[in-house]
Amino acid sequence: MSAEPLLRAERIEMRFGGLRALDGVSIELGARQIVGLIGPNGSGKSTLINVLSRIYQPSGGSITFNGLNMVDVPLHGVAGLGISRTFQNVRLFATMTVWQNLAVGDTPALRSGMLSAGLALPRVRREEQAVTRKVESVADLLGLRPYLQRVAGDLPYGLQKLVELGRALMPDPRLILLDEPVAGMNAADKQALVAALMRIRQHREVSFLLVEHDMAFVMSLTEYIYVLDFGKVIAQGVPGEVRANPLVIAAYLGGGGDVDD
Repeated sequence: MSAEPLLRAERIEMRFGGLRALDGVSIELGARQIVGLIGPNGSGKSTLINVLSRIYQPSGGSITFNGLNMVDVPLHGVAGLGISRTFQNVRLFATMTVWQNLAVGDTPALRSGMLSAGLALPRVRREEQAVTRKVESVADLLGLRPYLQRVAGDLPYGLQKLVELGRALMPDPRLILLDEPVAGMNAADKQALVAALMRIRQHREVSFLLVEHDMAFVMSLTEYIYVLDFGKVIAQGVPGEVRANPLVIAAYLGGGGDVDD
């Protein structure tokens, strides 16, 4: 991994009463990397994502992002540091257009107050124009321009997932946390998402931490993988090393899964 990682989490502990969901987990991720986080159900993957996005306060350990200590950063301060995330279930404003859903992702950029907006002051117009340019840029990157005026809730599921990814891109993050991005997708939707992620990586300075059960998707896309089981990192390495690791095979077989499925 990188000598100076963008994200470094060290010895993360997370307890819920007597349950230890994370037990000394350490991971790191470099600039413009796509890193996978895999493991059987209940291994602690989503808990770690929630710790890194500051939904949960860890019981112990340290987190640094871009050289800054994140442990004391509140949830509302995460976006300002340059971290976005998506969720297992699509969380769009279903009755709003795709344009509006994307624009919502850039709300920190809209600094003018209600009075200024009501008076249509020049600063407001400049901000609106800047948001429009960003929405169109993200839409072009993800192939969403034809759908900008469509109601988001009326779109097929795969396109809704792309809209959610686009919203996460709007604040120009350095890191996006993807929580099971291909859950419920068909093969064509998965291919479209892979292509979108590759375009993002080519044109934006963004890293991804990817949590996913679809092993074929993870193995084809990531450069480095961490494997959790019972709240601990049991293996890490490049995809080929992880796939052949006996501990990983045992963890998936023991959980009724298949490391190649």
